[in-house]
Amino acid sequence: MPIRVPDNLPALDDLEAEGVDLIASGQATKQDIRPLKLLMLNLMPTKKSTEIQFARLFGCSPLQVELILMTTESYTPRNTEPAYLRRFYRRLSDVEDEYFDALIVTGAPIETKQFEEVSYWNELVDILNWSKTHCFRRLGICWGAQALLYHFYNLPKYQMDAKIFGIYNHSITSNSGTSASGRLMHGFTTTFPMPVSRFTMNKKQDILDRGLEILAESHEIGVGMVRDKLTGDLFVLNHLEYDAETLKAEYVRDKKNGVDTSIPKNYFPKDKPELAPQNYWRPFAYLLCGNWLNDLYQDTMFDLTKLQIDNRL
Repeated sequence: MPIRVPDNLPALDDLEAEGVDLIASGQATKQDIRPLKLLMLNLMPTKKSTEIQFARLFGCSPLQVELILMTTESYTPRNTEPAYLRRFYRRLSDVEDEYFDALIVTGAPIETKQFEEVSYWNELVDILNWSKTHCFRRLGICWGAQALLYHFYNLPKYQMDAKIFGIYNHSITSNSGTSASGRLMHGFTTTFPMPVSRFTMNKKQDILDRGLEILAESHEIGVGMVRDKLTGDLFVLNHLEYDAETLKAEYVRDKKNGVDTSIPKNYFPKDKPELAPQNYWRPFAYLLCGNWLNDLYQDTMFDLTKLQIDNRL
């Protein structure tokens, strides 16, 4: 099944060139099927690249998926034209009376700040609280995952001595074979690579103390994927959605800005930045997103207006 995205979204050209299965909004409304409605709060400065990365992955599912883009009202991103945001993005005030199968919160390059120091933190708290009665499930990516874990579980993050940067192997845990979480990790090899780009981490014992389930972890950098068994919410602390060139762009940007950044580990062939990196983690990105959509589809209700106040969090 194709993915439904806003009409005339510039990312459409890139997605079509890749062969991603798309459907126009007008055509989608004629199909006798309820699509999964995903509301993505895109906090990344590179809005278009992030749109493409997630639409590519969600568009590979046999289910019809509608991706609705969301931004903040209290903070206007500097790297995206306001007219673009007004045309393709919605805010909480635009969707507060609607219902969604899932809220996705992306990463954001602000993780060295304390959560309360983030300019739009109070608005994000409002969005997360609203999601408990208007979104069946939540998916957090990198800083977005840390924000969800902090708000709902009071889980702290810790500053690292140096930036974790590169491609790191993760192992699925014994918990990953349980019936609920087994859907998410179905088809994964014992170890798999994930791109990582962050300055902070969450401690394993803190996660376990809150009754959360660790699905994947790295012996080098710690926990990489966490799930709440009760709600089904998923927290991916790294970036499986990244393109081949994403870490390179970050590396070049940091060097240009005079930031002392090491070469991303296990990324450039022979650790030579002049050589093109290869995306060898993408199959697992497709696998995780496909499994997540299937898990969501099996559990979510058909009539989302029946969502009630959820006391599970």
